[in-house]
Amino acid sequence: MIDSVGAERDILVRIDNLRIGFRLDREHVFDAVKGISFDIPTNSTVALVGESGSGKTVSAMAIMGLLAKESSIISPQSSIFYGGKNLLASDPAQLRSIRGKEISMIFQEPMSSLNPVICVGDQIAESLTVHSGLSRKQAWARAGELLREVGIPEPERRIKAFPHELSGGQQQRVMIAMAIACEPKLLIADEPTTSLDVTIQRQILDLIAKLQQKRRMSVLFITHDLDVVGEIADEVIVMRDGEIKEQGLAAQIFTAPQHPYSKALLACRPHIDSRPRRLPVIENFIDGNRQVDRQATRRHGANDADMIVLEAKGISKDFMVRDGLFSRKAFRAVNDVSFRLPKGKTVGLVGESGSGKTTLGLTLMRLLSASTGEVWMDGKDLLTLSADAFQWYRRRIQIIFQNPYASLNPRFTVHKIITEPMQIHRIGATDEERTSLAVKLMNKVGLAPAALRKYPHEFSGGQRQRIAIARCLTLKPDVLICDESVSALDVSIQAQVLNLLQDLQDEFGMSYLFISHDLAVVKYISDSILVMQNGAIVESADADEIYHRPQHAYTKQLLAAVPTGWHSNRHGV
Repeated sequence: MIDSVGAERDILVRIDNLRIGFRLDREHVFDAVKGISFDIPTNSTVALVGESGSGKTVSAMAIMGLLAKESSIISPQSSIFYGGKNLLASDPAQLRSIRGKEISMIFQEPMSSLNPVICVGDQIAESLTVHSGLSRKQAWARAGELLREVGIPEPERRIKAFPHELSGGQQQRVMIAMAIACEPKLLIADEPTTSLDVTIQRQILDLIAKLQQKRRMSVLFITHDLDVVGEIADEVIVMRDGEIKEQGLAAQIFTAPQHPYSKALLACRPHIDSRPRRLPVIENFIDGNRQVDRQATRRHGANDADMIVLEAKGISKDFMVRDGLFSRKAFRAVNDVSFRLPKGKTVGLVGESGSGKTTLGLTLMRLLSASTGEVWMDGKDLLTLSADAFQWYRRRIQIIFQNPYASLNPRFTVHKIITEPMQIHRIGATDEERTSLAVKLMNKVGLAPAALRKYPHEFSGGQRQRIAIARCLTLKPDVLICDESVSALDVSIQAQVLNLLQDLQDEFGMSYLFISHDLAVVKYISDSILVMQNGAIVESADADEIYHRPQHAYTKQLLAAVPTGWHSNRHGV
């Protein structure tokens, strides 16, 4: 128990022998959580760490009473005590009075959690009218204050917006505003900063810390980002395969981890101050086989002699947006962007949500029409080609989309998702050849071949992103646009995918435009970096130059916000 690592403390929530299974069919049950026990002290942050499928979110859903009784089985010997009551034995009315008011949760995927047909102001105000007794006018005013508190720009305008009108990071901030609206005693944060850029991530982490201290709120923080955990956690619980492998004070876990899995999680994450040739993965530690040489470094950088595979010149993109009740005006999302992408190199594109990164990537693919500019490849301006002429280039330029929930057809099996591009572009002479290639790709991205028979809804968010990456790789493109392609992945799978991207680049000379808000990942994989703000490139240089000698104030601001993990002086040790 965590109690053993320190002095006696006030316990807000006590989880004892929690066992959760899911019915696979009439005869078989999958054991998702296998008898875990831990405490959440008052006014404390407990981090629940582990890879996708380790049981972190399932445990949190059990605390909230949100597991479907039709498909889940919770052991009668399990208990979750809060306020002297066993939540697992409480009736639905009691749970409703607690849920959202005293225990609140920030869910992992905001787009699937927000109601698409209700404006965000009404969604925030709803919990205030239900739990706090505020009038609609009072709740609406408080909703505007909460949006400003979580860093939403122009909250007076955004409060009337629908979820689809906000960026992914802004949607997550709306979820956080909803969760803290009633000032809960326990805030369960399930990957709350995964989709946020570093500056907003810093705001959210600081905000949660401030709210915790002000209201003596406890936080159960679920994440795969060890650098974030090191900055905010008082205690850490490491889970794998439904079991707790190690738990203790943050200082103990980060300075002297005991379990090989804990050591692996700390080693797999790219660090902003180093660039090993290959990132270690979990198996290097669990199997006792540490053959990864972390001292060997990979040469990065571009020079004028490099062959240019794609060149963008003066790309701009305007959108028409509402301006008042009856009028519209042009909003420039991308403003006069030019860059060159050398063959076999990676150009990193960093910036905050809404800076225009994704819009630029979609414009290069002609999935959005450019307002002005040119995109040159093989001596041809791709933006002026006919649809038929451009079809050949669709195979040579592929994109890994940011949101795997929206980019995979829910009615296709994974086999169909991966083999369909092969059929369209005549890759493989027979279905057997295409299936064989699909199996190899699944192994490369860390999924079992048996997953080919399943549908997207049967996978976690990180697993869906790996499927999306495998689909893109079927065509072996010359240019791959990676739009936040590893942001949803836990550290071990992220390391596998980054190693895979490096291997493919070495083998086939592929070029990457790597879009990300994770500056440590961008530093690891990029040869050069573009910094984007308000639709424009404000700084561009060699990757090491950007990090060691940033010139623009915005670049310095981004670097200052990067989580750097656990440090004794930060925690007063």
